[in-house]
This record gives sequence, structure tokens and C-alpha cells, in this order.
Amino acid sequence: MNSTELARIAERLMSQPAAPYHEFLVEAEVRAICAEHDIPVESDGFGNLYARHSGGGRRAPMVLAAHMDHPGFEIIRRINSRRWLARFLGGVPDRYFQKGVGLRLHPAGTAATLGKAVAHKREKRFEIHATAALKTAPKFAVWDLNDFALRRGRIRGRVCDDLVGVTAILATLIELKRRGAKTNVVGFISRAEEVGFHGALAAAAAGSFSPKSLLISLETSKEIPGVKMGEGVIVRVGDRSSVFDSAATRYLSEIAGAVQRRESGFKFQRALMAGGSCEGTAFQEFGLRTAAVCVALGNYHNCGPANQIAEEFVSLDDAAGMQGLLTEAAIQFGDYEAVVGRLPVRLNRLLREARRRLAK
Repeated sequence: MNSTELARIAERLMSQPAAPYHEFLVEAEVRAICAEHDIPVESDGFGNLYARHSGGGRRAPMVLAAHMDHPGFEIIRRINSRRWLARFLGGVPDRYFQKGVGLRLHPAGTAATLGKAVAHKREKRFEIHATAALKTAPKFAVWDLNDFALRRGRIRGRVCDDLVGVTAILATLIELKRRGAKTNVVGFISRAEEVGFHGALAAAAAGSFSPKSLLISLETSKEIPGVKMGEGVIVRVGDRSSVFDSAATRYLSEIAGAVQRRESGFKFQRALMAGGSCEGTAFQEFGLRTAAVCVALGNYHNCGPANQIAEEFVSLDDAAGMQGLLTEAAIQFGDYEAVVGRLPVRLNRLLREARRRLAK
């Protein structure tokens, strides 16, 4: 898939606001994109989505996982016709909650501003002041930022985390279908990741994934020293909480290396992205074979310079590289054991040489 088409999918998804537990607008867009490309999609009892490419018989699938939600405000109750009490869900430092910052109340999209903080033992609570009286109670609120822009090779908008990951899933499934790929892939698109992997944990505990599957967590991850935006998709060795499956990580690295040798424009990086934890940790703790891929993210969780709320951004080329790597990894998944077996073969050859050279 070319980067222009990838960007169009990203724009459609990023134009749909969401907060933890309030992902229904993103869900509707995912379903619409899948319907346009004849990709089956279904949901579980928790509201997570499963989009599928089934071309590999009964073989266990590769599962690509990303989440629909983003930090935002959940409306608790009405104070008066223009004022609402809300809790903030997700990880944003206190210094970014400045009175008067612009918000949007949804699903209507009504303009609003952040009011005073309201003391609470466990939650970040705030008043939200709408610019006009609302006839229908809002469900959630998000920062008033541009939905999407493509400037100087970067995707910018209120929500890159993790709708760029969802974009990569849908683009991969579309590409596999176009190619008639003989492989099985499930796009697992989860809810309420920002409050502790709720959708992923519920699905894993319910036995939604075969133990023979390979789960790959897709994220946009805070840029850290040693990892540069624009230098390619990142094979994520681990996150702040976990180091992922060694063989599965090696599989992705081997595939990425092969793509790089074949395609001069393809770049990739390999790093421990410890800026946060991702759904890979949740899957791994349930004993599932887990790896992870991400792209470097600017203004993580909308935390911009000088304590100002700002658009997130990623490199379009990095996002396209993620989709290209996932497509190739899915196509070659039937050869997983052979690919990860290359290292033991090399080590055994070196062992024979060692015994010969070291023998006295």
C-alpha cells in the first residue's frame, strides 16, 4: 500500500474523537473501512473488535493489536445547562490542565473550556464549561486540537496514539486481501487501553487468542535517546514493564533485515522503548507469545513544550514502514520456525568451529 492511501485511512480514523470507554465513533469508522474492503469484522462481549484475513487454512493466526482510545474526559454529571463535571482518564501530568484550555464535548462536538479542578481522592476531576447550553448530555470530552494534517512528511493530530496503529492493522489487512495472501491474520482493536489495558486484559483472560498465535502489539511510542523519528519502524524489544519473547522479536528483526536488503528505501530500528507500557505486557503475562512494533511519537499524550497541550505527530514514512513490515511478516508467518531457527544454526556452526580451534 502506498503512503498516500495509508494517510487517507489515518485521516478517517483520526477524525473520530474517542476517550477510554467511549470509542463508538472510531469503532463505526473501523467497521465502515472494513466493509468497503470486504474484510470481516466482529466484536466480543467487551466491545473489542476482531478484523480478519483468513487465507491460511487452519494455521494459527498472527494477531496485530492496537487500541482505539486516547486520554480524555468522561462526563460524570450535569452541574447546570453549561457546566459539566468530568473525570480525566489517561496519563497526563497535572501541569497540563490549565484553566481555559479548549475542549470539545462529544458526540455533538460542542466547544468548551476546562474549568476548575474538583478535589477527589482517586480521580482527576474538573468542571467543563460549554460555550452554549446543551440539549443532550455529552458523554466525553477531548482536547480542541486539529483532527489531522499531513505536513513535511509528518502525520499530525489530536490522536496518533494509537490510531496510527489501528491504521497499520487495517492497511495490512487490505494489502493481504489484495495479494490473496495464504496466511491468517487477526486485527485485534481494543478498548480502554489508556486506563490499564482493560480491553486487552479482558480478551486475554477470556481465552480469545490461540496459544499458538503470535501477538504483535502496535503502538506509537514516546521518542527516546537513540531512537529517531524518520529513521524507520521500530522492532520493540520491550516496554517499561516487560521484555518480549526473544524468538518472536528475532522473527520480526529477521524479516525487517530481509526487507531492508531488498528495498533501499526501507529503514528499521530495534530498541527497548521504556517510555511507557503497552498491551504486549498484558498479553505476555497471560502466557501468549508476544512481540511488539512501534513508531516514534512526538508530543506523547498531547504533552507539548512549555506545558501546553499540543498535537501528537509521527513520520508518515515510519508508519508506512510499519505496515510494510507487518505485511511481509504475515506473508512469511508459515515459515516462522525456519526463520527463527537461523540463529541456532549459526550458533551450532560456531560451536563446531570453537571445538575444533580450542581443542588442545
